[in-house]
Amino acid sequence: MSRYFSAAEVDAGLDYPSLINTLSEAFRRRGEAMPLRQSYDVGTVASPGHLLTMPAWERGKALGVKLVTVFPENGASDLPAVSSLYVLFDGATGRPRAMIDGEALTNRRTAAASALASQYLSRPDSRTLLLIGTGRLASYLPAAHSVVRPIEAVLVWGRNAQRAQRLADTLEHQGLKAKPAADLTEALSVADIVSCATTSREPLIAGQHLRPGTHLDLVGAFTPEMRESDDDAVCRSRVFVDTYEGAFKEAGDLLRPIAAGRWEASMICGDLHQLTSGMKSGRHSQQEITLFKSVGAAIEDLAAANLLVRD
Repeated sequence: MSRYFSAAEVDAGLDYPSLINTLSEAFRRRGEAMPLRQSYDVGTVASPGHLLTMPAWERGKALGVKLVTVFPENGASDLPAVSSLYVLFDGATGRPRAMIDGEALTNRRTAAASALASQYLSRPDSRTLLLIGTGRLASYLPAAHSVVRPIEAVLVWGRNAQRAQRLADTLEHQGLKAKPAADLTEALSVADIVSCATTSREPLIAGQHLRPGTHLDLVGAFTPEMRESDDDAVCRSRVFVDTYEGAFKEAGDLLRPIAAGRWEASMICGDLHQLTSGMKSGRHSQQEITLFKSVGAAIEDLAAANLLVRD
């Protein structure tokens, strides 16, 4: 008998230390290459909409698929533009095991993947986290990063100052020392880790303002048209990705400087499989700038769902 896991149950059932370790093992094993997400136009002229599918499987053990709908005009009716549901099946019988709130699962596994990358790429003494973005995903990132690094201060920057203040207050209630940042350039000058979770189509992070030793965690932009960093930020960094396949298809932060002739795909230093398996090394020095570009991978959803739905 399958059951439904609410957002609250997802948050309660997936503690970050366990989830980070689970994702590490999933990326280390890797297994079969998973299909990239597929998008289908399911809307009308009056109400445009898209259906996205993200399947993954571990033969004989588990399989699942995340279903995501994107209806941009929902804001006019005070409804969220994005809705999602994850369905987990038994890998041996094909029987459904669970339905899971897709947004909570996505936010939590995305934050955990960022923290996993940070273990290899940020400086071990990183204490100041700059959070760029004020949406739901942004609210998950500081707690995850705090599991792997001794974060003492969180600076929150957003285009809307009131939303930045509200998110900082929320993080304070979670036990994190947080405050809004009025000036992004000034905040970049003191940040050890910069975690960016937006859907921006124009660069927010200018490479010229990054100080040596910074780690960039770019998790928001997930289409070729979106980007959170400029060409200089990419060119100054040692760049890592969650998966090569996803990055080459969807990461505007990397595809745009490639198209401009400023950077090459061959300059990617590794992915999470190579980092977790020891095939590639992470940070080499205290002074270098590292960049992790995540667009999301179905293997993360499956690993998180399996951890949540324990027999």
